[in-house]
Amino acid sequence: MNTKETDHSLLEKQLTTEKIFSGNLLHVYKDKVQLPDGSTSYREWIDHPGACAVLPVFETGEVQLVKQFRYPLRQNFLEVPAGKIDPGEDPMVTAKRELEEESGIKGRNWVALGGFHPCIGYTNEIIYLYLAWDLEVSDNRVDEDEFLKPVRMPFAKAVEAAFNGDITDGKTITNILRGAKWWMDNAPFPIQLKI
Repeated sequence: MNTKETDHSLLEKQLTTEKIFSGNLLHVYKDKVQLPDGSTSYREWIDHPGACAVLPVFETGEVQLVKQFRYPLRQNFLEVPAGKIDPGEDPMVTAKRELEEESGIKGRNWVALGGFHPCIGYTNEIIYLYLAWDLEVSDNRVDEDEFLKPVRMPFAKAVEAAFNGDITDGKTITNILRGAKWWMDNAPFPIQLKI
């Protein structure tokens, strides 16, 4: 079944739109829509520029994550290096920039793992996922309002943490699991993995 095919019997038609908030990153809209049965309703949604996330893999079989405090939930999270796409920027350019800024890592080899929509109920955000290896490490160059701690762990342990709930960030779980599947099928160098 192709879930991307449009089923016209489910379409909602935008009748009006109103921007109710405009921030540095996010813009919030309230749209009046016509539902498939002809009635009307309202949809509040967030316009997001999109983002990229990268799982760097070392020849030791370790991956590089970052620990970061996330204000909305008031707690620390383990995450893959990631960041938003600048206007007109190619996602691969974003991915390379964010990996170097957040972890001081440059990857010589890259593979795109596709995108995913983290919050389809209220935003149009898409996050493009990548895997990088053959790595060169230097100092990170995080933004002045960004505070991160690097965390290296075995790839297999990261997969386990994605499954058992020790890692709860959606982009990180998706990046780790897609990355592990790709690695098991294509292994540029051997790492003990299982899903």
